Amino acid sequence: MSRGFEVITKYQNKGINLPERQTKNAAGYDFEAAEDFTLPSIWKLNFIKILWNLWHKKDNDTVTIENAQKELKPLLIPTGVKAFMGENEYLLLANRSSNPLKRRMILPNGVGIIDADYYNNSSNEGAIFFQMLNFGVTDIHISKGERIGQGIFMPFLTVDNEKVIEKTRDGGFGSTKK
Repeated sequence: MSRGFEVITKYQNKGINLPERQTKNAAGYDFEAAEDFTLPSIWKLNFIKILWNLWHKKDNDTVTIENAQKELKPLLIPTGVKAFMGENEYLLLANRSSNPLKRRMILPNGVGIIDADYYNNSSNEGAIFFQMLNFGVTDIHISKGERIGQGIFMPFLTVDNEKVIEKTRDGGFGSTKK
């Protein structure tokens, strides 16, 4: 069984480093940002009015709520990398332990899951992104090559008597829908 990383086509010849473990006993492979990226503070976004209204026990109109919902979401930091792995494996994406404490950066869903069939999918070639929110009061500038998260290859089990699944992935990020 083989597993590893490759640079996606868009970032070929752009000096992208493949993820590496930093110490002999490290479980995670450190991912770097593929380009300079600014992660804005959530406090600069258009939902402060809603918080003000809530604090002062006033109603929020639908338009204000809709506008805030459009803005208050994680951003995707590109890594320029894709991962290949065995059929019964996945790549677990996790935040660096120092990010929340030192930089106020969090993965809003806690972890990311990269399935084996995400590799070379038709919509984005299997490009790996880290979803991040900045809960600090100032924007964070992330430089190309800066470590932003880590990935750990993991096996998984399936249930006994599972029905045969014929469906195959037909897209990229967030494409698995019922």
